[in-house]
Amino acid sequence: MTDDLTFSITRTRFDEDYSPSDSSRLTTNFANLARGEHRQQNLRNALSLINGRLNELAGAAGSSAVPSATGDRYRVELDIVSVSMEFVDEGAAERFPLLEMLDVTIVDQHTGERHQGILGNNFSSYLRDYDFSVLLPSLPSLPSDFGVLHGVLFQRFLSSSAFHDGFDTEPVVCISVSTSQTYRQTGFVHPVLGAEYDHEHSSLTDDYFGRMGMQVRYFQPAGGAAPLAFYSRGDVTGDYSDLQLIGTIATMETFQKIYRPEIYNADTPAGATYRPTLEHTDFTVPPVTYDREERSRLGVTQGRWTEEHLVTPHRALLGRFAADAAVTL
Repeated sequence: MTDDLTFSITRTRFDEDYSPSDSSRLTTNFANLARGEHRQQNLRNALSLINGRLNELAGAAGSSAVPSATGDRYRVELDIVSVSMEFVDEGAAERFPLLEMLDVTIVDQHTGERHQGILGNNFSSYLRDYDFSVLLPSLPSLPSDFGVLHGVLFQRFLSSSAFHDGFDTEPVVCISVSTSQTYRQTGFVHPVLGAEYDHEHSSLTDDYFGRMGMQVRYFQPAGGAAPLAFYSRGDVTGDYSDLQLIGTIATMETFQKIYRPEIYNADTPAGATYRPTLEHTDFTVPPVTYDREERSRLGVTQGRWTEEHLVTPHRALLGRFAADAAVTL
Protein backbone atom coordinates (compact mmCIF):
# COMPACT_ATOMS: atom_id res chain seq x y z
CA MET A 1 0.00 0.00 0.00
CA THR A 2 1.27 3.48 -0.83
CA ASP A 3 0.84 5.75 2.18
CA ASP A 4 3.28 8.44 1.12
CA LEU A 5 0.76 10.66 -0.68
CA THR A 6 -0.74 13.79 0.86
CA PHE A 7 -2.51 16.88 -0.45
CA SER A 8 -2.48 20.60 0.26
CA ILE A 9 -4.86 23.38 -0.78
CA THR A 10 -4.33 27.05 -1.53
CA ARG A 11 -7.03 29.60 -2.32
CA THR A 12 -6.88 32.62 -4.60
CA ARG A 13 -9.79 35.05 -4.88
CA PHE A 14 -11.12 35.34 -8.42
CA ASP A 15 -12.35 38.93 -8.81
CA GLU A 16 -11.68 41.92 -11.02
CA ASP A 17 -8.21 42.30 -9.48
CA TYR A 18 -7.22 38.67 -10.12
CA SER A 19 -3.91 38.01 -11.86
CA PRO A 20 -2.65 34.46 -12.53
CA SER A 21 0.31 33.39 -10.43
CA ASP A 22 3.40 31.86 -12.01
CA SER A 23 2.27 28.43 -10.81
CA SER A 24 -1.31 28.68 -12.10
CA ARG A 25 -2.43 26.28 -14.81
CA LEU A 26 -2.91 28.74 -17.65
CA THR A 27 -5.40 26.68 -19.63
CA THR A 28 -8.08 27.22 -17.00
CA ASN A 29 -10.79 29.55 -18.25
CA PHE A 30 -10.41 32.06 -15.45
CA ALA A 31 -6.70 32.47 -16.16
CA ASN A 32 -7.38 32.90 -19.86
CA LEU A 33 -9.68 35.82 -19.07
CA ALA A 34 -7.17 37.63 -16.86
CA ARG A 35 -4.65 38.71 -19.45
CA GLY A 36 -4.36 41.54 -21.93
CA GLU A 37 -4.87 45.26 -21.97
CA HIS A 38 -8.51 45.08 -20.89
CA ARG A 39 -8.12 42.26 -18.36
CA GLN A 40 -9.86 44.07 -15.49
CA GLN A 41 -12.90 45.02 -17.56
CA ASN A 42 -12.94 41.49 -18.92
CA LEU A 43 -13.12 40.08 -15.40
CA ARG A 44 -15.64 42.67 -14.27
CA ASN A 45 -17.93 41.79 -17.19
CA ALA A 46 -17.65 38.05 -16.52
CA LEU A 47 -18.57 38.49 -12.85
CA SER A 48 -21.43 40.79 -13.77
CA LEU A 49 -22.84 38.13 -16.11
CA ILE A 50 -22.58 35.50 -13.35
CA ASN A 51 -24.34 37.70 -10.81
CA GLY A 52 -27.06 38.65 -13.27
CA ARG A 53 -27.81 35.01 -14.04
CA LEU A 54 -27.63 34.15 -10.33
CA ASN A 55 -30.38 36.62 -9.48
CA GLU A 56 -32.45 35.61 -12.50
CA LEU A 57 -32.36 31.93 -11.47
CA ALA A 58 -33.04 32.73 -7.81
CA GLY A 59 -36.02 34.87 -8.79
CA ALA A 60 -37.46 32.05 -10.88
CA ALA A 61 -36.78 29.26 -8.39
CA GLY A 62 -40.11 29.56 -6.59
CA SER A 63 -38.63 27.80 -3.54
CA SER A 64 -39.09 28.73 0.11
CA ALA A 65 -35.42 27.78 0.52
CA VAL A 66 -34.42 30.60 -1.83
CA PRO A 67 -35.71 34.02 -0.78
CA SER A 68 -37.02 35.98 -3.75
CA ALA A 69 -34.26 37.74 -5.66
CA THR A 70 -34.91 41.28 -6.82
CA GLY A 71 -32.31 43.35 -8.61
CA ASP A 72 -28.91 42.50 -7.20
CA ARG A 73 -29.86 40.68 -3.99
CA TYR A 74 -27.27 37.93 -4.52
CA ARG A 75 -23.69 37.97 -5.67
CA VAL A 76 -21.03 35.29 -5.91
CA GLU A 77 -17.60 35.19 -4.37
CA LEU A 78 -15.31 32.84 -6.28
CA ASP A 79 -12.12 31.26 -5.02
CA ILE A 80 -9.66 29.36 -7.16
CA VAL A 81 -8.87 26.19 -5.21
CA SER A 82 -5.44 24.84 -6.20
CA VAL A 83 -4.63 21.31 -5.05
CA SER A 84 -1.06 20.04 -4.88
CA MET A 85 0.01 16.50 -4.10
CA GLU A 86 3.09 15.73 -2.06
CA PHE A 87 4.80 12.37 -2.19
CA VAL A 88 8.14 10.69 -1.54
CA ASP A 89 9.88 8.86 -4.37
CA GLU A 90 13.16 7.06 -3.74
CA GLY A 91 13.68 9.04 -0.57
CA ALA A 92 13.13 12.46 -2.14
CA ALA A 93 10.15 14.67 -1.23
CA GLU A 94 8.26 15.82 -4.32
CA ARG A 95 5.40 18.22 -4.96
CA PHE A 96 3.21 18.53 -8.06
CA PRO A 97 0.16 20.73 -8.91
CA LEU A 98 -2.70 18.29 -9.34
CA LEU A 99 -6.05 20.09 -9.74
CA GLU A 100 -7.65 23.51 -9.92
CA MET A 101 -11.34 24.27 -9.40
CA LEU A 102 -13.53 27.21 -8.53
CA ASP A 103 -15.35 27.24 -5.21
CA VAL A 104 -18.54 29.30 -4.91
CA THR A 105 -19.94 31.34 -2.04
CA ILE A 106 -23.32 33.02 -2.50
CA VAL A 107 -23.72 36.27 -0.57
CA ASP A 108 -27.19 37.59 0.29
CA GLN A 109 -26.66 41.35 0.14
CA HIS A 110 -29.99 42.02 1.90
CA THR A 111 -29.26 39.97 5.03
CA GLY A 112 -25.49 39.62 4.93
CA GLU A 113 -25.80 35.81 5.02
CA ARG A 114 -23.14 33.77 3.26
CA HIS A 115 -24.12 30.44 1.72
CA GLN A 116 -21.55 27.82 0.78
CA GLY A 117 -21.86 26.76 -2.84
CA ILE A 118 -20.42 23.75 -4.64
CA LEU A 119 -16.77 23.04 -5.45
CA GLY A 120 -15.85 21.86 -8.95
CA ASN A 121 -16.52 24.77 -11.32
CA ASN A 122 -13.96 24.97 -14.15
CA PHE A 123 -12.32 21.73 -13.04
CA SER A 124 -8.92 21.26 -14.66
CA SER A 125 -5.73 19.30 -14.19
CA TYR A 126 -2.25 18.98 -15.64
CA LEU A 127 -2.58 15.20 -15.73
CA ARG A 128 -5.75 15.42 -17.82
CA ASP A 129 -3.82 17.68 -20.22
CA TYR A 130 -1.24 14.92 -20.52
CA ASP A 131 -3.80 12.17 -20.98
CA PHE A 132 -5.79 13.91 -23.72
CA SER A 133 -3.22 16.14 -25.43
CA VAL A 134 -0.09 13.97 -25.30
CA LEU A 135 -0.85 10.33 -24.47
CA LEU A 136 -4.11 9.79 -26.36
CA PRO A 137 -2.88 11.09 -29.77
CA SER A 138 0.13 8.75 -29.53
CA LEU A 139 -1.91 5.58 -28.99
CA PRO A 140 -3.00 3.26 -31.83
CA SER A 141 -6.01 2.23 -29.73
CA LEU A 142 -7.51 3.16 -26.39
CA PRO A 143 -6.05 1.10 -23.53
CA SER A 144 -8.31 -0.32 -20.86
CA ASP A 145 -6.53 1.66 -18.14
CA PHE A 146 -6.84 5.08 -19.80
CA GLY A 147 -7.58 7.63 -17.08
CA VAL A 148 -7.12 5.20 -14.18
CA LEU A 149 -4.26 7.13 -12.57
CA HIS A 150 -6.11 10.44 -12.81
CA GLY A 151 -9.21 8.88 -11.30
CA VAL A 152 -7.25 7.32 -8.45
CA LEU A 153 -5.52 10.58 -7.55
CA PHE A 154 -8.81 12.51 -7.68
CA GLN A 155 -10.55 10.04 -5.39
CA ARG A 156 -7.56 9.91 -3.07
CA PHE A 157 -7.88 13.68 -2.75
CA LEU A 158 -11.58 13.43 -1.92
CA SER A 159 -10.81 10.93 0.83
CA SER A 160 -8.00 13.07 2.28
CA SER A 161 -8.03 15.21 5.40
CA ALA A 162 -7.20 18.23 3.23
CA PHE A 163 -10.54 17.88 1.43
CA HIS A 164 -12.63 17.01 4.48
CA ASP A 165 -11.16 19.85 6.51
CA GLY A 166 -12.10 22.38 3.83
CA PHE A 167 -15.37 21.18 2.31
CA ASP A 168 -18.69 19.77 3.51
CA THR A 169 -20.13 18.65 0.18
CA GLU A 170 -18.92 16.59 -2.76
CA PRO A 171 -17.80 18.47 -5.88
CA VAL A 172 -19.88 18.76 -9.02
CA VAL A 173 -18.08 19.22 -12.33
CA CYS A 174 -20.26 21.06 -14.85
CA ILE A 175 -19.07 21.13 -18.48
CA SER A 176 -20.35 21.58 -22.02
CA VAL A 177 -22.32 19.01 -23.92
CA SER A 178 -20.50 17.20 -26.73
CA THR A 179 -20.85 18.24 -30.36
CA SER A 180 -20.60 14.55 -31.35
CA GLN A 181 -23.87 13.46 -29.73
CA THR A 182 -27.59 14.05 -29.99
CA TYR A 183 -29.53 14.81 -26.79
CA ARG A 184 -33.22 14.21 -26.15
CA GLN A 185 -35.45 15.42 -23.33
CA THR A 186 -36.57 12.71 -20.90
CA GLY A 187 -39.68 14.50 -19.67
CA PHE A 188 -38.29 15.09 -16.17
CA VAL A 189 -38.01 18.74 -15.10
CA HIS A 190 -36.11 19.73 -11.95
CA PRO A 191 -37.25 23.02 -10.33
CA VAL A 192 -33.74 24.52 -10.56
CA LEU A 193 -31.70 22.36 -12.95
CA GLY A 194 -34.49 22.45 -15.52
CA ALA A 195 -35.36 19.98 -18.27
CA GLU A 196 -33.38 16.77 -18.21
CA TYR A 197 -31.83 15.35 -21.38
CA ASP A 198 -30.35 11.94 -22.14
CA HIS A 199 -27.54 11.23 -24.57
CA GLU A 200 -27.00 8.53 -27.17
CA HIS A 201 -24.12 6.59 -25.67
CA SER A 202 -21.31 6.76 -23.16
CA SER A 203 -18.41 8.92 -24.36
CA LEU A 204 -14.69 8.96 -23.68
CA THR A 205 -15.30 11.91 -21.35
CA ASP A 206 -17.99 9.93 -19.50
CA ASP A 207 -15.58 7.04 -19.05
CA TYR A 208 -12.80 9.36 -17.91
CA PHE A 209 -15.00 10.98 -15.28
CA GLY A 210 -16.25 7.51 -14.41
CA ARG A 211 -12.70 6.70 -13.32
CA MET A 212 -13.12 9.61 -10.92
CA GLY A 213 -16.25 7.97 -9.51
CA MET A 214 -18.56 10.42 -11.28
CA GLN A 215 -21.69 9.87 -13.33
CA VAL A 216 -23.31 12.36 -15.68
CA ARG A 217 -26.77 13.88 -16.00
CA TYR A 218 -27.79 16.61 -18.47
CA PHE A 219 -30.10 19.53 -17.68
CA GLN A 220 -31.11 22.73 -19.43
CA PRO A 221 -31.98 25.37 -16.80
CA ALA A 222 -34.88 27.71 -17.44
CA GLY A 223 -33.70 30.59 -19.63
CA GLY A 224 -30.64 28.66 -20.78
CA ALA A 225 -29.82 28.07 -24.44
CA ALA A 226 -28.52 24.49 -24.14
CA PRO A 227 -28.19 21.63 -21.66
CA LEU A 228 -25.17 21.39 -19.37
CA ALA A 229 -23.41 18.19 -18.31
CA PHE A 230 -23.31 17.71 -14.53
CA TYR A 231 -20.84 15.10 -13.26
CA SER A 232 -21.11 14.03 -9.62
CA ARG A 233 -20.40 11.10 -7.33
CA GLY A 234 -23.86 11.30 -5.77
CA ASP A 235 -27.32 12.58 -6.71
CA VAL A 236 -27.06 16.04 -8.25
CA THR A 237 -30.85 16.47 -7.90
CA GLY A 238 -31.00 15.60 -4.21
CA ASP A 239 -27.67 16.19 -2.51
CA TYR A 240 -27.53 19.99 -2.84
CA SER A 241 -29.72 22.94 -1.94
CA ASP A 242 -31.51 25.00 -4.59
CA LEU A 243 -29.22 27.95 -3.91
CA GLN A 244 -26.10 25.80 -4.25
CA LEU A 245 -27.28 24.53 -7.64
CA ILE A 246 -28.14 28.07 -8.72
CA GLY A 247 -24.59 29.18 -7.87
CA THR A 248 -23.08 26.40 -9.99
CA ILE A 249 -25.41 27.02 -12.94
CA ALA A 250 -24.85 30.78 -12.93
CA THR A 251 -21.09 30.36 -12.78
CA MET A 252 -20.62 27.61 -15.32
CA GLU A 253 -23.28 28.71 -17.78
CA THR A 254 -21.56 32.09 -17.91
CA PHE A 255 -18.17 30.55 -18.64
CA GLN A 256 -19.76 28.37 -21.31
CA LYS A 257 -21.33 31.47 -22.89
CA ILE A 258 -17.89 33.05 -23.00
CA TYR A 259 -15.97 30.24 -24.64
CA ARG A 260 -18.75 28.36 -26.48
CA PRO A 261 -21.16 31.15 -27.42
CA GLU A 262 -22.32 29.24 -30.51
CA ILE A 263 -23.98 26.78 -28.11
CA TYR A 264 -24.62 28.58 -24.83
CA ASN A 265 -25.29 32.09 -26.09
CA ALA A 266 -27.34 30.95 -29.07
CA ASP A 267 -30.32 33.13 -29.93
CA THR A 268 -32.54 30.05 -30.31
CA PRO A 269 -32.60 27.64 -27.34
CA ALA A 270 -32.30 23.87 -27.69
CA GLY A 271 -35.48 21.96 -28.40
CA ALA A 272 -36.68 18.54 -27.29
CA THR A 273 -34.05 16.95 -29.55
CA TYR A 274 -30.76 18.75 -29.73
CA ARG A 275 -27.48 18.33 -31.61
CA PRO A 276 -24.96 20.99 -30.48
CA THR A 277 -22.60 22.50 -33.02
CA LEU A 278 -19.92 25.16 -33.11
CA GLU A 279 -20.94 26.01 -36.68
CA HIS A 280 -23.92 28.12 -35.57
CA THR A 281 -23.91 31.76 -36.63
CA ASP A 282 -27.13 32.55 -34.77
CA PHE A 283 -25.59 33.62 -31.45
CA THR A 284 -24.64 36.71 -29.47
CA VAL A 285 -20.98 37.45 -28.73
CA PRO A 286 -20.56 38.10 -24.97
CA PRO A 287 -18.70 41.22 -23.78
CA VAL A 288 -15.71 39.15 -22.63
CA THR A 289 -12.54 38.38 -24.60
CA TYR A 290 -11.49 34.72 -24.64
CA ASP A 291 -8.75 33.03 -26.71
CA ARG A 292 -9.84 29.48 -27.59
CA GLU A 293 -6.87 28.80 -29.85
CA GLU A 294 -4.39 29.75 -27.13
CA ARG A 295 -6.12 27.42 -24.70
CA SER A 296 -5.74 24.48 -27.11
CA ARG A 297 -2.05 25.20 -27.64
CA LEU A 298 -1.40 25.48 -23.92
CA GLY A 299 -3.11 22.15 -23.34
CA VAL A 300 -0.39 20.44 -25.36
CA THR A 301 2.38 22.53 -23.75
CA GLN A 302 1.23 21.72 -20.25
CA GLY A 303 0.70 18.08 -21.11
CA ARG A 304 4.34 17.90 -22.20
CA TRP A 305 5.37 19.64 -18.98
CA THR A 306 3.45 17.02 -16.99
CA GLU A 307 5.13 14.24 -18.92
CA GLU A 308 8.56 15.70 -18.16
CA HIS A 309 8.04 16.54 -14.48
CA LEU A 310 5.60 13.87 -13.27
CA VAL A 311 4.91 10.95 -15.58
CA THR A 312 8.41 10.09 -16.77
CA PRO A 313 10.48 10.60 -13.58
CA HIS A 314 7.89 9.00 -11.27
CA ARG A 315 6.41 6.34 -13.53
CA ALA A 316 7.04 3.42 -11.17
CA LEU A 317 5.51 5.17 -8.14
CA LEU A 318 2.50 6.35 -10.13
CA GLY A 319 1.98 2.79 -11.26
CA ARG A 320 1.89 1.66 -7.63
CA PHE A 321 -0.67 4.37 -6.81
CA ALA A 322 -2.91 3.04 -9.58
CA ALA A 323 -2.36 -0.61 -8.61
CA ASP A 324 -3.24 0.11 -4.98
CA ALA A 325 -6.54 1.75 -5.90
CA ALA A 326 -8.69 -1.11 -4.68
CA VAL A 327 -6.98 -0.96 -1.29
CA THR A 328 -6.62 2.77 -0.72
CA LEU A 329 -9.95 4.16 -1.96
